[in-house]
Amino acid sequence: MIEVKNITKSFEDKTILHDVSATFYTGKTNLIIGQSGSGKTVLMKSIIGLIRPEVGEILYDGRDLMKMNQKQIKEIRKEIGMLFQGSALFDSETVLGNVMFPLVMFTNKSREEMVERAMFCISRVNLSGAENKYPSEISGGMQKRVAIARAIALNPKYLFCDEPNSGLDPKTSILIDELLSDITHEYNITTIINTHDMNSVLGIGENIIFINKGHKDWVGDSKAIYHADNDAINDFVFATHLFRQVREMHNK
Repeated sequence: MIEVKNITKSFEDKTILHDVSATFYTGKTNLIIGQSGSGKTVLMKSIIGLIRPEVGEILYDGRDLMKMNQKQIKEIRKEIGMLFQGSALFDSETVLGNVMFPLVMFTNKSREEMVERAMFCISRVNLSGAENKYPSEISGGMQKRVAIARAIALNPKYLFCDEPNSGLDPKTSILIDELLSDITHEYNITTIINTHDMNSVLGIGENIIFINKGHKDWVGDSKAIYHADNDAINDFVFATHLFRQVREMHNK
């Protein structure tokens, strides 16, 4: 579990996060949503430690990131998996090489052990047989699955995903959502997903944090969001005619 308590972050004279507190639960898909410029990316970067808030606490199972030195932060990061928006694969490495990368960087395993672990992760994301292909030889959806395999290679306790469905077609996006949800539950990971994708929100949102103008404005799950008594989140989630129809049907 990750807890954020009363964090405030400003850049020059503009406050981006205003006294934000939130809980991200283990074994659940925790989503951070909000309009562009709302502060949700700053919140995620603060939780990871890429940005340091002026005040507040960021607790990883009770361990306060804000009070850690660089050595302690480095140790915490060994427990973190990252899924970047653009997959961030190495073009010159095969699928196997990309998935093995964190094992090479952060473990003392033998090459045989690293290959075994990487192949397991590749199999887990349903890419067996693609291990010798290069990123340019596979689709965007497959690249995203490679990135997920790499993110779980170190068996992380915490998984951060930045816009995991960016650039993907709706069908592939649903497959990625289902994969992230399955992995979260199977390995009991604290998964935090920063997303604009309303299909993700309504499909796998078990704990949704809505950030509005730097404030935590609403918390709930994908069922509660249909009945949210909050104009800002209703405008954000049900902005399109299609999603408004879905909400009306759900509330009948």
